[in-house]
Amino acid sequence: MRTIRWTRIMVIVGIFAVGLLVGSTVMAVSGLAGGPAISSAPLAPTPTLLPDSVFAEMDARDQVMVNLYDRVSPSVVHIISRQQTVNPFFGSYSSEGTGSGFFFDTSGHIITNYHVIANASEVDVILVNGDSISAQLVGVDRENDLAVLQIDTSGETTLPLTLGVSTTLRVGQSVVAIGNPYGLDRTLTTGTVSALGRRLQTQQGALVGQAIQTDAAINPGNSGGPLLNLHGEVIGINTAINSPTGGSVGIGFAVPSDVIQRVVPELIANGKYTHPDIGLQVAELGTEVSPGSNGVSRGLLIVDVTANGPADQAGLRAAQVSTQRGRYVFSGGDIIIAVDGQPMYGRDDMLIYLEDHYRPGDTTTVTAVRDGQNVDVPLTLGSR
Repeated sequence: MRTIRWTRIMVIVGIFAVGLLVGSTVMAVSGLAGGPAISSAPLAPTPTLLPDSVFAEMDARDQVMVNLYDRVSPSVVHIISRQQTVNPFFGSYSSEGTGSGFFFDTSGHIITNYHVIANASEVDVILVNGDSISAQLVGVDRENDLAVLQIDTSGETTLPLTLGVSTTLRVGQSVVAIGNPYGLDRTLTTGTVSALGRRLQTQQGALVGQAIQTDAAINPGNSGGPLLNLHGEVIGINTAINSPTGGSVGIGFAVPSDVIQRVVPELIANGKYTHPDIGLQVAELGTEVSPGSNGVSRGLLIVDVTANGPADQAGLRAAQVSTQRGRYVFSGGDIIIAVDGQPMYGRDDMLIYLEDHYRPGDTTTVTAVRDGQNVDVPLTLGSR
């Protein structure tokens, strides 16, 4: 009996020892398979600093922006416009709007957008030193959304900005916008030229055919501020944004500097800018009126000619208008298909082309279809 008992005890002890050995073996295998202590995966390389030359290049780019801002921002002003409104229920009250502008010369002339000061009874300009000065309105051009103000510069230092050439711009160039978005004075934002030659039509009636599109952040209050190249030259004036939210979504527009160069000196000299006028009304074939049987599918049908105006004096003919079953029907009349050989498919095509290339008193050549034949008509432009 004792022998059997000890044998059982030895068997139990042996089984327990084997269990410990197997357990330790399993633990070791588990550690070998997934344990971090003995993983065979390669270690990540230790990060190294960029070469000093790369940092030097980054510092140089930053310094360009810093120097540009230090040089340009004192010439950017904050504009506050006040409008007096009379309400039959609440009486008379005033409202304020804000915008931006910049110095054009040392005589205190400031360029801004027309819509920034439209219908304003008072306009104040806040300078970089915090001084608030009452401004006088010198001239406006609603069609190009431009306006010129002037302040008394006695005792003030005014540094005009240099106008660059917008016709040499290329998509992808870096640009800088400086203005007062939401009243935050002289805010700098950066971006690129996103597109050129955009047609910009604002709620105030401006029609710009060569607008600059940019993704530099432009928000309410930036209107009237400069869009600059990296040399600090003004290549546009920030005018509008395309946004479903009212804030910047990366689609902003600027009136190009070549338009500023053409319009502003005349606003300073005469208080207004005279636009070329052809003296007629047109309807667009294919969209506003149906093409006739003369084989012309695109063009501008002349529906009215101003008496003794440029088109009338040149001999252009308007269509006869009648009504049939409540609809206007046009018969006859010249169809303008080109100006100076440039095709004209919409009225905006013609307005923008004349605006960009001519002044009142200049002579151009209008090509029209008359009785199925093309005729070239010399025409001297008037003014509107």
